[in-house]
Amino acid sequence: MRRPTRTLARLGTFAVIPAALLAAGVAVSTASYSAFSATSSDGADNWSMGTVALTNDASNGALFSASNLKPGSTGTNCIAVTSSGSLPSAVRMYAKDVTQTKALASSVTLQVKQGAGGGYGTCDGFTAATGTDGTLYDGSLASFVSTRKDYASGLGTWKTAGTKPETRTFQITYTVSPDAPATLMGATASLGFTWEAQNL
Repeated sequence: MRRPTRTLARLGTFAVIPAALLAAGVAVSTASYSAFSATSSDGADNWSMGTVALTNDASNGALFSASNLKPGSTGTNCIAVTSSGSLPSAVRMYAKDVTQTKALASSVTLQVKQGAGGGYGTCDGFTAATGTDGTLYDGSLASFVSTRKDYASGLGTWKTAGTKPETRTFQITYTVSPDAPATLMGATASLGFTWEAQNL
């Protein structure tokens, strides 16, 4: 068998080189093309919840602690309620933790007015709002505690804007009926006035 000449051997070696270079060129071209990229983004996205908040100037004190009452006894006190939440809300008033003996609430009338001025412990400077925003309730204490028991049934026309703190003063007056019977001697009644705000 004849051995190939040196010339043929060299030609075979040189013929492989262009093919390798071509393959490398294709690989480089493909890699460069796949690296092309572009993005577009907005700024940092944030979410925060609004608030509904109510406080009053009574510092958890009772509006009334009246004892030794008799037919015709009466009393008045005020309380300033402030809304400081960031959301628009509706504020309503109702009774909670109601207890009584001898149906005393049936012989007591209650009047609730809404306005401005005055505050807990004194109604000096209080001015009632006009129209239906002024007198919110004028009736028996028994009816108030039986019909105004939660937010859904509560009293109120106050709607806050939520843009800044807002304050309303509530003037509450009770009167024992002049015709209260002698059977009510020693009778008691207790309740808590509650103001609640819910966002609109």
